[in-house]
Amino acid sequence: MSTSCVYPLASSCAHTFSSMSKNARHICYFLDYGAVNLFSLGSAIAYSAYTFPDALVRTTFYDYYVTLAVLNTIVSTGLSCYSRFLELQRPRLCKMLRVLAFAYPYTWDSLPIFYRLFLFPGESAQNEATVYHQKHMVLTLLASFFYSAHLPERLAPGCFDYIGHSHQLFHVCVILATHIQMEAILLDKTLRKEWLLANSRALSFPQIAGAILLCLIFSLINIIYFSAALYRIPEPELRKKET
Repeated sequence: MSTSCVYPLASSCAHTFSSMSKNARHICYFLDYGAVNLFSLGSAIAYSAYTFPDALVRTTFYDYYVTLAVLNTIVSTGLSCYSRFLELQRPRLCKMLRVLAFAYPYTWDSLPIFYRLFLFPGESAQNEATVYHQKHMVLTLLASFFYSAHLPERLAPGCFDYIGHSHQLFHVCVILATHIQMEAILLDKTLRKEWLLANSRALSFPQIAGAILLCLIFSLINIIYFSAALYRIPEPELRKKET
């Protein structure tokens, strides 16, 4: 829940302070990307504790699920930060890399949910939380559509500059999806409590803290590295790219 609060705050700060300068804009969004990927890890931790389908608990996939989620967040932060250096020269590649950087961790985190929704193994797929997981997936796909398609402003340039812009719709969908996701996890936590206590091997607090700390350290290393790289680009080259 703490990571779900951090990423909207980081995103709000990025949009608020990105007008200060060109480099400040990039750095603000580097921090935004790091917060989004921290939220991805938070989702993986919550899923591993409460939403894993019965058939996948006590499997090798379950044992390494959070470990690989940590690795995914580190790689995704670096990839999304790197994509900003391609904005002017290769905008299509920039967009593709950024979408990939966010889609891959989400896909990995959601594998247990996809298993429950589409393969229906055991009673855990039949509880009330399944409906919320379905809504969460729909809203996430809708957010991805608005982020990548740039609709409706592409159909009527200038008409949606203040209200109805795709990026606004993207943020609305993401926040709604996070709310629905939280409701689904809390329902799973309540409805499956007895089964989870008897069968699940929940992560200990030191393991959770260690995973989050690793993510924070390596994400900050990525952010510092790419922030420093902004100042290593010669000024004439920056002007050339802007023109």
